[in-house]
Amino acid sequence: MSDLNPPPAHLLDIDGRMLRTFLAVLEAGSVTAAADRLGLTQSAVSHALERLRELLGDPLFVKSGRGIAATARAEALAGPARQLLEDLGRLGRRPQFTAEDTELVLTVAANDFQRDLLLPSLQRRLSARARSLRLIIIPSRAPTAEMLRDGRCDLIITPRPPDGSDILQKRLLADRYVCFFDPRQRGAPTTLEDYLAARHVTVAYEDGRRLEFDELLESRGLSRVIGVAVPNFGGIASFLRGTDMLSSLPSLLGQGPLGGLGIAPLPFSAPEVSMYAVWHRRHHDDAAHAWVRAQLQEVANEITGAAHP
Repeated sequence: MSDLNPPPAHLLDIDGRMLRTFLAVLEAGSVTAAADRLGLTQSAVSHALERLRELLGDPLFVKSGRGIAATARAEALAGPARQLLEDLGRLGRRPQFTAEDTELVLTVAANDFQRDLLLPSLQRRLSARARSLRLIIIPSRAPTAEMLRDGRCDLIITPRPPDGSDILQKRLLADRYVCFFDPRQRGAPTTLEDYLAARHVTVAYEDGRRLEFDELLESRGLSRVIGVAVPNFGGIASFLRGTDMLSSLPSLLGQGPLGGLGIAPLPFSAPEVSMYAVWHRRHHDDAAHAWVRAQLQEVANEITGAAHP
């Protein structure tokens, strides 16, 4: 239960225009001078004052000789009125963002490929600029819009962005599928027949999902022998080394856990694989969040520039 005492309902009808008009009359000492200062007609100033008098139950200004004088209530209200106008002004101003003054707690959902490829570099970039950073990484699995809506994460990095009118996305990079193998055990497959005759290592997630690449082969009526299925990308290299098996994966994995293995083009055409940053619309105009997204894009640009100059 809130400890705040809400103002009487009638006081909620006071708006910024009334307060601005009241202060102008108080400072100028007359309705005419206040109207000139505000660029309003005298009748508009008088109407705003009359409405404020009704709401506050006080005349605010009374005749005094040829001019007017503020009542004791009006003098007492001057300070709070100025403070209210300042507070209203702050409501309309975007807070100034400076990375060096920012204390970030950032939760990112990603699988092990995106995690290892992008997030260590992102962490170093953010830590070098922000006052403090706490980076929390959670598994994305099959990412859903609800992960962003209910605040489980601030960003999702995924090749398959969830849909939603309140969900925004930006493509970070595009990669191509290649064939990985142990060059000490075999050569690169040069024909489709050679490729399909080999045993393959692939990823099969715990929830039954497969790589988009495997679905592509199935849609083309191509069948290959799966020798090993592992639950994430990090387990593939151990099964390739020392064997004659193949694995068809994004080429950028060669910069990480599959480094040192042989890489060859596929003996057939395959579409690009893209990686996206995904966030909720409520964070789109947040300065700190926008800065993080820009830093993530810079990391992606550096990685793809180094891999595909």
